[in-house]
Amino acid sequence: MTETTGYNVAIRPAVERFILHWGDMGGQWGVNRSVAQIHALLLVSDRALTADEIADALGLARSNVSNSLKELAAWDLVRRKPVMGDRRDFYEAEGDVWEMATRIVAMRKAREIDPAAAVLNRCLEEARNDPSVSPSAVLRLAELQDLVDTLNDWYAQMNAVPKSTLIQLMRMGSRAVELLKPFLKKKPE
Repeated sequence: MTETTGYNVAIRPAVERFILHWGDMGGQWGVNRSVAQIHALLLVSDRALTADEIADALGLARSNVSNSLKELAAWDLVRRKPVMGDRRDFYEAEGDVWEMATRIVAMRKAREIDPAAAVLNRCLEEARNDPSVSPSAVLRLAELQDLVDTLNDWYAQMNAVPKSTLIQLMRMGSRAVELLKPFLKKKPE
């Protein structure tokens, strides 16, 4: 990446570090590095960019950029933005970081957690119906299923909470637990 490109997309050192790090994080999360870097560039760009500008700024093949933009658009993290008097497609990232995070979490849940939960449910059902499976194995599977179900319920509930309330709740941290103590059931020791 360079400071300035032929398309005049300035990438300053701090922004370059962010783009590279976002790409590395994407790779760790199972997202193609180029996809994550394109998302990062669009996320910090002060204007919508064409695929050619993105390719030039990041040093990527135009076909890679095109495929990556399709993937980002499918996740609803990037959208096409028409520009008056220009027939090229311009792209911009979702500007609301909370909305972006919500979409990423929903995508990850649908892609990873939901299929794992479905397999876990089938395994537990089969284990309960198979007398050769040890009771401790059935118990552990049931505990895992209970945990996944609880997390799924919590996710659905938190999705329904308005963003402003959710932000306040998150900022409260452990103070929220202190406020809830009078309402929590005592666990036997």
